[in-house]
Amino acid sequence: MAEKKHQKHTKLSKPNYGFFGRNEWAIIGTLCGNIQQLAYKITERLAEKYKVSYVDADHKSADDTVANSTKENAINFGAHLEYTDKINFHRFDTKTGLDRYQFRQYFNEEDLVLINGNHFTAKKQIVVIDPKKEKSLAKKLDRLTDVGLILMTADAKEIPAFLKEHLPNIADIPTYPFSRISRIAAFLEKQLVRENPPIYGLVLAGGKSQRMGKDKGQIEYHGKPQRLYMADVLNEICDETFLSVRSSKNESATDYPFLEDTFYDLGPFGAIASAFRHRPNAAWLVVACDLPLLDLETLDFLVKNRNPSAIATAFNSPVNQFPEPLISIWEPKSYPVLLQFLAQGFSCPRKVLINSDVQLVDAPDGQKLMNVNRPEELKKAIELIQKA
Repeated sequence: MAEKKHQKHTKLSKPNYGFFGRNEWAIIGTLCGNIQQLAYKITERLAEKYKVSYVDADHKSADDTVANSTKENAINFGAHLEYTDKINFHRFDTKTGLDRYQFRQYFNEEDLVLINGNHFTAKKQIVVIDPKKEKSLAKKLDRLTDVGLILMTADAKEIPAFLKEHLPNIADIPTYPFSRISRIAAFLEKQLVRENPPIYGLVLAGGKSQRMGKDKGQIEYHGKPQRLYMADVLNEICDETFLSVRSSKNESATDYPFLEDTFYDLGPFGAIASAFRHRPNAAWLVVACDLPLLDLETLDFLVKNRNPSAIATAFNSPVNQFPEPLISIWEPKSYPVLLQFLAQGFSCPRKVLINSDVQLVDAPDGQKLMNVNRPEELKKAIELIQKA
C-alpha cells in the first residue's frame, strides 16, 4: 500500500493571477519608447470602460533620478514611504522592494495591466516585430510563454525564423500592423470580455433567525423551503448554485451542494469569504434566504446590469439608499478587499461596498427586495404573495 504523501499546508484554490494581475499583457520586441506610446494609446481607447494600468521601468540611472528629484523629498532624507496628493492623481514613493505578492495587491482592481516586456515578464505577451530589436528579442524567447498577438512595425518585412521555430502555433496567432491601434485595442477588449468570470449562486442559509424565532430558510412561501426556492431561482441564471451553511453535519441532502463556513462567526461576511476561498476565480451572486418576494426577473435585471470592472454590482436599498450586500454580484477582485477590511477589524459586507468601487442599480420594483426578519413581516409578505 502506497504511503500517503504528507501535506504540510492546507491546499487552497488560487486566483488566476499573473505577475501583476489577472489580465496582464507584456509588449516586447521594440524600443521602450514605442512600447510606452502604444500602451498609452491603448489605454486611451479602453479607459472609459475598463481600469487599465501600465508597468514600466525608469530608464534613467538611479543617480540621475536622485539628482533630478526635488530636494524636499522625504525619500532623500531617509524615509521608507512617502505619499503625495498630486490633486489629479496620487503617488506613493517607497524604498521597500516589491515582489509579485505585493504587486498583486496594488493591481487587484485593474481589469487590464499593460507591461513593458523588455523589463518585466507577464502571463501573456504581445510580440512586436521590429528589425531594430530583433537581436534583443532573440535573447528573450524564454519570456514568450503565451503569445496572443503579433505586431509588425512599418519596416518589418517578415516574421523572423527564430520566432517561427519558437512558436509552433504561430499560424494561429493574429498579426496586425503596429500602427493599427483600434484593432489592437479591440483585440484586447475581446480578451477581457472572454475572461469575464462565471457567476455562481450562493444562498445564505446559515443564519440563526433569532428575530423570527424559527429557521427563515425553511419557511415555505412558494410550496417549498425558501432556501431551496431561492436556489432554484439562482440556478436559472448561474453556472452553479450552493447553499451556504455554518455546518452541513445535520443537513438533509438536497439537489444543491452545501458550502460550509470556513471563516467562523462572521455571519454573511464569513459566508461570502468562504465562497471565494472555495472558488476564487468566480463571481458570486449572493442572496439571503429571507427575501420571499425576490424573483427571477429582478435577479436577471441585476445580472444584465453587471459591471465586472467594479468589485461588485448591487441594488440600492429602497429603504435607505445604501447598497444591498446580500443581493449582490461580488466579483473575484472583491475577495482581497474583503480580507483587507477583515484585517482592520471590520466584518460588515455593506461597509465594504460603501467604501469601494461598486456598480449600483435601482431595482425595477423595490418591493421585491423586501426583507423578512420578524413574524409581523412574515405575515405581510404572505399577504403580498397571495395578492400577486
